[in-house]
Amino acid sequence: MRVVIAEDNVLLSSGLELLLESKGFDIVAIAADAPDFLAAVKTHRPDVTIVDVRLPPGFRDEGIRAAVQARRDHPGLPILVLSQYVEQAYASRLLADTRGGIGYLLKDRVSRVAEFTEALRRVADGGTAMDPEVIAQLLAQGDPVDALTAREREVLALMAEGHDNATIARRLFISDNAVHKHIGNVFLKLGLSVEDSGHRRVLAVLAYLRRHGDTGNAGTDRRTELIPPK
Repeated sequence: MRVVIAEDNVLLSSGLELLLESKGFDIVAIAADAPDFLAAVKTHRPDVTIVDVRLPPGFRDEGIRAAVQARRDHPGLPILVLSQYVEQAYASRLLADTRGGIGYLLKDRVSRVAEFTEALRRVADGGTAMDPEVIAQLLAQGDPVDALTAREREVLALMAEGHDNATIARRLFISDNAVHKHIGNVFLKLGLSVEDSGHRRVLAVLAYLRRHGDTGNAGTDRRTELIPPK
């Protein structure tokens, strides 16, 4: 599996390269800034990319803006954002594009190599890999969520992480039928089609919530509170 990495921190990029190559990935390029990343994607057409939000020269949102541009130039390009921050505005743009796998993980919360590589493979295969804290911040911006029950919020968050119905049922200690019912209620309350399936359905939910949320702080980011997931 061919990978392009956009990361300016040499120690981190070198560590990722060694780690992923030991797990069978082929690192075809490492870019230190957005223009080099876009050029590498165009040249190598990777199976999946790993992108930091903040890249030179401004160290603000250059990386995730480049990710959005890369998806525009190469529809369906799988992208895993790996960052210390949740950049809400551009994260929502990525989530709104249902063509191809997408992931958003927080560096300080990635504690197991196996989970990280599994997430990367899932994104490469067209799935999702979302950190619960990322989901929490995006969901908090959406007024339509107020209409959901506490259980429906839990189900929606687990859906957004990429879990299937059976896994959601096990995690919440409820039946598969109950999960199916909660998902139907979520989509009904949010005005989304219950016929949608897979990660496209999840991305549609998150995009919908963001579009109807508070856009007054678009373009800014918030440092996440790094609490280990349960």
